[in-house]
Amino acid sequence: MSENEKNITEIPSQELKDKVVNAIKQVYDPEIPVDVYELGLIYEISIYPVNNVYILMTLTSPNCPSAESIPSEIKEKIEQIPGINHVELELTFDPPYSQDMMSEAAKLELGFL
Repeated sequence: MSENEKNITEIPSQELKDKVVNAIKQVYDPEIPVDVYELGLIYEISIYPVNNVYILMTLTSPNCPSAESIPSEIKEKIEQIPGINHVELELTFDPPYSQDMMSEAAKLELGFL
């Protein structure tokens, strides 16, 4: 075990997941006034020992002009959580994004309800 590994205190996975969700909610699609979590762009958040995070996400379309900035901003926000060890972010377009994936809050915000 290296020096760095000894100093890492494992954050309980539900607590870490809550912190990850809060970090993701700080990221917005520049064209839509709703955060990417409420938009339904996050398909999976997995927490692995010790404080490693895996995110599976999509974008509103494969041609999204923010295709580079949104994933890197999400990764950056998660990496700012104290104690985070490693963040892996994977983009997928399967299943394709649809407005049905938005939360009720997002649909209300955008006037779909």
